[in-house]
Amino acid sequence: MQQANRVIKNTGILYAKMGVTMFISLYITRLILGSLGVNDFGIFNVVGGAVSMLTFLNAAMAAATQRFMSYAEGEGNKEKQKRIFNVSVILHLAIALIIVIVLELAGLILFHGVLNIPENRVYAAQMIYQFMIVSTMFTIMTVPYDAVVSAHENMLYYAIVGILESLLKLVVALIVVYTLFDKLIVYGLLTAVISLIVMLIMRIYCHRKYVECVFAPREFFDKKLLHEMTSFAGWSFMGNATSMLGNYGLGIVLNNFFGAVLNAAQGIAGQLNGQLLVFSNTMMKALNPAIVKSEGNGERENMLKMSLMGCKFSFFLFSFFAIPFLIETPYILNLWLKNVPDWAVLFCRFAIARTLIEQLTVSLGISISAQGNIRRISVIRSILNLFPLALIYLSFELGSPPYMMYVISIAIWGFLEGIVTIYFTMCNCNLNLNNYLHVVFYKSAIIFILTFAFGSIPILIMSNSFWRLALVVFVTTTVFITTLFINGLTKEEKYYILIAFKTIKVKALENINI
Repeated sequence: MQQANRVIKNTGILYAKMGVTMFISLYITRLILGSLGVNDFGIFNVVGGAVSMLTFLNAAMAAATQRFMSYAEGEGNKEKQKRIFNVSVILHLAIALIIVIVLELAGLILFHGVLNIPENRVYAAQMIYQFMIVSTMFTIMTVPYDAVVSAHENMLYYAIVGILESLLKLVVALIVVYTLFDKLIVYGLLTAVISLIVMLIMRIYCHRKYVECVFAPREFFDKKLLHEMTSFAGWSFMGNATSMLGNYGLGIVLNNFFGAVLNAAQGIAGQLNGQLLVFSNTMMKALNPAIVKSEGNGERENMLKMSLMGCKFSFFLFSFFAIPFLIETPYILNLWLKNVPDWAVLFCRFAIARTLIEQLTVSLGISISAQGNIRRISVIRSILNLFPLALIYLSFELGSPPYMMYVISIAIWGFLEGIVTIYFTMCNCNLNLNNYLHVVFYKSAIIFILTFAFGSIPILIMSNSFWRLALVVFVTTTVFITTLFINGLTKEEKYYILIAFKTIKVKALENINI
């Protein structure tokens, strides 16, 4: 009960943060697209595309350190946490240096025949790439501190830093609008500065707040732990790095065949999908430490129960907001952007479809990481992460349209990787397949199909308008909530949700009385 209340409280804090940052981010995209123009916006997405994935990279790398931190927190071992922190700082400094060298070498190849960039914008593109490298370095060096905050489930501070980062990005967007210098270069430079500021804020806070954040390698360095963490982080990083390279590679292949304009469409799809994904990622941010701590306490059954709940609720949260977007994508994009790039509507729908499929197994990967045996699944995932690039390149060579990129990525990254994740959760954590199908898959599929079917009815009887969008939102919300309570939730889950609403109501009334 106490653990469930803590997860609910942390989730509420993160949603409050999300409510602020999401709208700021959407407005920033509109400002930047209008200020840079479609061509420069496309250049930023293909050359500095990794910058938009730094949040993903940070979260993915923090997961490895957080696994050890949360596991030790579950054991109640503070001395071990100090050793983990010191090893983690050294490990990520080494990783940062390696990544910088690799990216610099990759830049020599990218700007000599790979990227399709107008000649008069090559210098600006090269500057953006250097700023991307600096941002990546600062982001990697922030990972140990992000892991400590997550392991302590201090989501209030995490939310404060997230809101501050969003406000800084808004300031940057406004500067770009009014600057007299090259807007693309200014945008890249200030984005790198934000990464430095966030790193310093996290570092100062953690050293003052948490006793385990003492950097004393001579006293707390543990060679055995270094080997264990290096092995785990290495396999984890291989999977995460190939995933990032695979996603970034899509933009390069697309650029090579169709130019920077389609990268703008891809960037819009990524922005919209990323904002929708925040809803489910927010819950997972609060739930992940609890899953790992349960494994550290030796509570395997409870760990699997929370993991299945994470898959189901992650899908529910994403689909609740994604279904109206899927139905009304053209109107929403026109409402959001002044100039909608070609292919953006179709790209957005495909990106959302892929993410919907991925949510069905999203927290099973946390269970595998908590158990610790990740070598085989990391190897297989790494192969699957890069394999679509070859297929997409071949399909474009044969004259396939741009959307084939998403069809191939959905088949491999959505369906095939999901099957692999389920298989390894069964092998490593004793997951019961029938239990997964009944708890997660069947319930999710029924709710999605019914909500999408009823939500599409206004499209058939009304013309394109704001009132049709409002009706679609009303219908999908009504059908979704009704089917969720009838078919999607257990009695225990309904109880916790009602308790959460009552707690929020009481707190709100107390604030009003004050």
